[in-house]
Amino acid sequence: MKKPSSSDAPVVYSSEFGRMCPACGKPVKECICRKSSAPAGDGVVRIRRESKGRGGKTVMVISGLPLDADALTALAGELKRRCGCGGTAKDGIIEIQGDHGELLLAELAKRGYKAKRAGG
Repeated sequence: MKKPSSSDAPVVYSSEFGRMCPACGKPVKECICRKSSAPAGDGVVRIRRESKGRGGKTVMVISGLPLDADALTALAGELKRRCGCGGTAKDGIIEIQGDHGELLLAELAKRGYKAKRAGG
């Protein structure tokens, strides 16, 4: 059996660039294959009510929005103004303070998103 030569093996680590992507051969920070294969989800925006770990306060959590961070923050601001309450946008989800499930469903449907209630 022939032993593979070092030129046939892909570069796994380079002291010049650090970790290398095995698919495209570029440094991980400049990898083009990971950016193009971002998970798109199933196209359904889910709204769920949470109160666990929040001192009994109710929060509506909106997940599954196909938006980047800037657009997510802008949408969170508009939804907070519409509900007249506080909230935040972080880690790809929007949290709206209070129980505004029906209002959020109507508002997201008006904006063209396929939204549904999740979890009980």
